[in-house]
Amino acid sequence: MTTARFRTETKTGPETGPETGPENGPETIPTGAPPPRRRRRRVLLAGAVVVAVLAGAVVAVDRTHPFGIDLADPFAARRTPASTTAANQAATATAAVERRSLSARTSLDGTLGYAGSYQVVNQARGVVTALPSVGSVIRRGQVLYRVDGKPVVLLYGSTPAYRDLVAGADASDLTGQDVRQLNANLVALGYATRSQLDPRSDEFSWRTKRAVRRLQADLGMTKTGKLTLGQVVFLPDAFRVTSVSATKGAPAGPGSALLEGTSTARQVTVKLQASQQTRLKVGDQVTITLPTGTTTPGRVTSVGKVASTPESAQEAPKIEVAITPTEPAATGSLDKAPVTVGIISDQVKDALVVPVEALLALAGGGHGVEVVAPGGTRRLVRVTLGLFDDDAGMVQVTDTELTTGQRVVVPST
Repeated sequence: MTTARFRTETKTGPETGPETGPENGPETIPTGAPPPRRRRRRVLLAGAVVVAVLAGAVVAVDRTHPFGIDLADPFAARRTPASTTAANQAATATAAVERRSLSARTSLDGTLGYAGSYQVVNQARGVVTALPSVGSVIRRGQVLYRVDGKPVVLLYGSTPAYRDLVAGADASDLTGQDVRQLNANLVALGYATRSQLDPRSDEFSWRTKRAVRRLQADLGMTKTGKLTLGQVVFLPDAFRVTSVSATKGAPAGPGSALLEGTSTARQVTVKLQASQQTRLKVGDQVTITLPTGTTTPGRVTSVGKVASTPESAQEAPKIEVAITPTEPAATGSLDKAPVTVGIISDQVKDALVVPVEALLALAGGGHGVEVVAPGGTRRLVRVTLGLFDDDAGMVQVTDTELTTGQRVVVPST
C-alpha cells in the first residue's frame, strides 16, 4: 500500500484562471508546510533568538573570572573541580599558606678578584738575574727573584725586612717583630719543631741560627746562619704576580719596586654609597652571582670607614666593602670580573606567607588570592602585601582572614 507524503493544491487566480508552472503544470507544496512568507518570518525570529542568546553569553563571559569567579561578586563562593584549566587554557594547582621567616635582598654591583695589593721592594745590591712571570704564584720559602744569581726568598709577615737578621752574643741581642716572623716561618717550613724553636719567640737564638742554616742549604746558599738585608722579603701571604717592572740585566738598587701583585685569596669588592654604610656589617652573609649565572655564598669581611671623593657632583661618596667567598674554588680564576652581590636588606620572622604567583590583582585595587576549601569551593580572599622574598618566591600577607594550612590557587608547573 502506498502512502502519499505530499498533497497537490491548484491555485486559481481571479482573472487568469489556474496558475501553472513553467510547464503549465500545477505547483506542488508539501502537506503541512507553512506558506513561504510565514516560513521566512520564522527563520528571522529564530535568528533573533540566536543573537540574543549569544549576546547573553558575551555578557556572562565578560562578568566571569578565568577561574570561574563572578566578578560582580568576586568574594562569593563557587564550587569548581579541584583541578581545573582556566578559560585561557592555563592549568592550575594549589599551594599551602605557611608561616616562616622571609628575607628581602638588595642587589649591588661588585668586582671579583683577589685580595690585597702588594709591591715587592728590593733591598739587595747588584744586577737582576732572574724574575718571575706575570701570573706566577710564589709561596713561603720559595724564590721571588735573584740578584747577582743569589736568591731573594719570600717569607710571610706584616713587618717588612729592614735590617740584617743575625745572632748576637746573647739571644736577647736581637729581638723584635721581624725576628718573631722569622721564627714562625722556620717552624712552618719544617726547619725546626715547636719544641726546638718557639714560633712566638722574638729572640734570635742559636736555635734560630741552626734553622736558618737548614733553609740556606735547601736554597743553595752559603750556610752562614744569618740573613743579610735583601735576602728575604716579608709579605702577608702567598704572592700572585700581576706586574713586573724590572728587567733582567738591569741594576737592582735598594728601595726600587720590582714586582707588583696580590694575594691568592679570592675577594669581591663592592662600592657602597656612604649613606648606606649601616646596611652592612662584618660577618653578614651575602649571595654572589657569578658571570656564569651561578651563585655562591660569601661573607662581609670589612666595611670601609673613609668615603672616596666622588669624581663629579652628581655622584655620591662611596666606601669599599670587601666580601670573601665561602667557597673560593666555586669562583674559578676570573680576575676583575663583574658580579652581583645580594645582601639582606630586611627580614621578618614568623610571617604568614603565600607564593608570589598566587597573587591576583583585584579590579577595584589591591590584591587577593583564590582559596580552595577541602570540598572544592573556591573564593577570593583579600590580602595586604608585606615583605617579598625573591629567592624563595614568597610574599608576606597581612590584614587577611587567611590561616596556615589553607590551599591557594597557583599556576601549574
